[in-house]
Amino acid sequence: MKKITIMAFALLLMLAASQVSSAPRMTMPESVFNFGYVPQNSKISHDFWLHSTGDDSLKIIKVVPG
Repeated sequence: MKKITIMAFALLLMLAASQVSSAPRMTMPESVFNFGYVPQNSKISHDFWLHSTGDDSLKIIKVVPG
């Protein structure tokens, strides 16, 4: 009886782990960028790339710059 309980628990953990790994995830290879010296009143910009690394579709609902 004890072996069956342990095996069932192990199976449940494996199923939960497989569900988590297929969830959509966002990775950002570069989260900080140093512009260095910038003269006053200059216009500068930098593009940050976002990657969807999960198996499911990633939905970005709200973006808050900060």
